[in-house]
Amino acid sequence: MIAPPLVPLLVPLLVPCALPPLARRAAARLTPVAALWCLTSTTVVLAVCSLAALGTLTLYGLLALPAFAALGDLIHPLSAAPALLPLAAAATGALAVCAWTLLRSAVRQISDYHAAKEAADTQPTAGDLCVIDSPEPDAYALPGSPGRIVVTTAMLRSLSPAEREALFAHERAHLSARHHYHLAAAGLAAHCHPGLRPARAAVRLAAERAADEAAATATGDRRLTAQAIGRAALASRAARRRPTIAPAATSGPVPQRVAALLRPPLRRGLVSVASALLALCTCLSLAGAGAGALTLHHNIEIAQGERPGG
Repeated sequence: MIAPPLVPLLVPLLVPCALPPLARRAAARLTPVAALWCLTSTTVVLAVCSLAALGTLTLYGLLALPAFAALGDLIHPLSAAPALLPLAAAATGALAVCAWTLLRSAVRQISDYHAAKEAADTQPTAGDLCVIDSPEPDAYALPGSPGRIVVTTAMLRSLSPAEREALFAHERAHLSARHHYHLAAAGLAAHCHPGLRPARAAVRLAAERAADEAAATATGDRRLTAQAIGRAALASRAARRRPTIAPAATSGPVPQRVAALLRPPLRRGLVSVASALLALCTCLSLAGAGAGALTLHHNIEIAQGERPGG
């Protein structure tokens, strides 16, 4: 049986499991920009709350052991419910796995980014455009100061002049809106809880859809933008590895994006049932993590202030 003080800590660990269907619905019901911000913020908050819950459970378990209770200046260890030590052990293991995968992902992303940046720095640029001589068709938005559009000669040969401009407009939209921050945040959050992994794909789709709409507005031709994205995606099926945080017009479910561009833009609002449910999930996770931390703090104060016979 789980002790009542531990129940709130289970909420942040269970809520992320409801995110995948809500994320798909939010992406379909909200405007791309609203969906991007809503999904990114929800994913990050749920990840932080799940880590906080795991950390609190770990502290509960450690302070229930006499040796660690003495290190914390507790007069006696925290009372241990039957399920406390197994939960604490599982939480400690989960935290260790999260720390390792987060570190590995961050190192890989940084390494890929620096490799791409070094390759781009060796090539001549024309404004924000960097052309790399390569037989592999590829194009992506490389963030930085300044941000650049990296495109290979093979990709340029695969598109008509008008399609190139549509592709460049798409990548410029990524740079101006700083979509790489959303992708990096969702990518790291996905390592904090298994339920958040599908949200990473939903965030990338929302970022691509936002750039699609921006490119369609810039070119004034939705069909041309859809054609450019479709042809670029077909050409870059065997593209080389690019940085994870570098958005590209050829990533994500391209047929779904092309179909959306071939339809008139829908008038979708900033709020929907899906966004309201995502907000509810966020509030529940925050409340559970906060209540668990406050209860732990209260129990520690009691354990520190009690005296034998008091």
